Amino acid sequence: MSPSLWQGFRAKQRRHLHRRGRVLPIAAASLLLASGAVAAVTVQNAGAAPDASRSTSSTGTSAADPDFGPNVEIFDPSMSKETIQNRLDTVFKQQEENQFGGERHALLFKPGSYDVDANVGFYTQVAGLGLSPDDTTINGAVHAEADWFDGNATQNFWRGAENLAVNPASGADRWAVSQAAPYRRMHVKGDLQLDDGGWSSGGLMADTKVDGQVRSGSQQQWLSRNTEWSSWSGSNWNMVFVGAENAPQGDFPKPPYTRVDQTPVTREKPFLYVDDAGDFKVFVPELRKNSRGTTWAGGAPKGESLPIGDFFIAKPGVKAAAINAALADGKNLIVTPGVHHLDETLKVTRPDTVVLGLGLATLVPDNGITAMSVADVDGVKIAGLLVDAGTQNSDTLMEVGPKGADAGHADDPTSLHDVFFRVGGAGVGKATKSLVVNSSNVIGDHLWIWRGDHGDGVGWNTNTGDTGLIVNGDDVTMYGLFVEHYQKHQTIWNGNGGRTYFYQNEMPYDPPDQGSWMNGDTKGYAAYKVADSVTSHQAWGLGSYCFFNVNRSVVAEHAFEVPKTQGVKFHNMVTVSLGGTGTINHVINDTGGPSNSSNNVANVVNYP
Repeated sequence: MSPSLWQGFRAKQRRHLHRRGRVLPIAAASLLLASGAVAAVTVQNAGAAPDASRSTSSTGTSAADPDFGPNVEIFDPSMSKETIQNRLDTVFKQQEENQFGGERHALLFKPGSYDVDANVGFYTQVAGLGLSPDDTTINGAVHAEADWFDGNATQNFWRGAENLAVNPASGADRWAVSQAAPYRRMHVKGDLQLDDGGWSSGGLMADTKVDGQVRSGSQQQWLSRNTEWSSWSGSNWNMVFVGAENAPQGDFPKPPYTRVDQTPVTREKPFLYVDDAGDFKVFVPELRKNSRGTTWAGGAPKGESLPIGDFFIAKPGVKAAAINAALADGKNLIVTPGVHHLDETLKVTRPDTVVLGLGLATLVPDNGITAMSVADVDGVKIAGLLVDAGTQNSDTLMEVGPKGADAGHADDPTSLHDVFFRVGGAGVGKATKSLVVNSSNVIGDHLWIWRGDHGDGVGWNTNTGDTGLIVNGDDVTMYGLFVEHYQKHQTIWNGNGGRTYFYQNEMPYDPPDQGSWMNGDTKGYAAYKVADSVTSHQAWGLGSYCFFNVNRSVVAEHAFEVPKTQGVKFHNMVTVSLGGTGTINHVINDTGGPSNSSNNVANVVNYP
């Protein structure tokens, strides 16, 4: 974007913020283009606690009427559309601009047909309760808009739509989002638009069918995994299609499409559903290898149904000790919508344990502890959680497998689905490392690992965090990996046999000077560092951006740093200097680039 366009954008942003009666500094600018780097915004009522007046936890409730606590709404076709619509509108009004508030909501529809319009705001999950998306039909819309920000969707985070069929009233639905806003197991019986006229910086679509056209609009980057549509229109910097039926033609970088014909190994996210007898269960999709398209379009999905009685249901106010006791007793875990403070680490030790968060359930580790640890066992599934760093520094927010883990899990890997991490933004947060993966064969299925660049409690010496992700296990596979703004290497990969399908990064916006951001004698740190000892690693469709607005003279030597060996191969990489604010000298090692004020975008197709 030209400097004149950028100045116009900032002026428009100021007008918007002043209209809302706030005194709001304009600092970080990936409102402009990027992934989550946005203006410094103070949100009113940030941190408000969810209603804990009904705080209890249970395992013994009726399978047909389990108690999911105060922040789960369950709709059924016998309810009037006015009643449902009023509740949807009330939640959206509360959540439309509630970027860092404490309210969380899961809005769940039993199988049937509904004539409603679900506008999805912050910390809201809208989902069907059928075994197939086609069991629950919304005649109207299930959509995410950016009206609250004049069409700019670069702050439309932390929400989700899942397991629904939608007949769009206008013929097209809209999902204008950026990070941490998954669109899963959806069937759109029309077209789907991925922007709202302004910039957008998503995103993930998985296990989804769109009967019409998908139009990506201004989306800077996007991952479509195991999808199907009539056609796709649009591109910007980094569009990746893995196991996608009818993926668009054309080769990176013109257009910037990366196609991988089959998804090598994946397991779809577990989900809550109601069976034909009216009982609640959790469905765990089977492991698939070398797959294309959805799990459900050809009939019932394959996998295992777990009765709700096998789950401990953690509601707001429950103590970590009670959760750990249930896990030790062999229970699976449902974490209901709310902000759950932990005074001890949640310990997942049993093979095949399912931990399922609803409504962006949030874990806050207090007193510098680790929020969750997973033993080096087969088949654990962690899904639907936001881990928010506490005010006292945690060395690690989540650890998958202990240090030195060496067991193999190829036949039944642990998987992480829609698991998000945040350091700062809702308040001061500190974590040296956000996610450490020590176990082998782990699957990461959509992770946003974010050191906050706006909101409350942000600054170079305030929300401190060295590294977002460290992978020590072998044969780990990541789909839709977003890691941003950490103060040293964003991602460090030490294990062999790793694979990444889509990576999006923005470097820290706030190094005060070059001396504060030096890796030995090298300028800056890498967005993605593969250790020198690694002999095999592959990655497809990677983007790294810089916006050094605190000090525009800061330079990153390269975005991707890898050993020069034949077994390490990177495909289709892009670097961008957002608005020409800062410099990335090279794309990978000493190849490609620069991205700077004169040449914003640089690409490398293959390395070596």
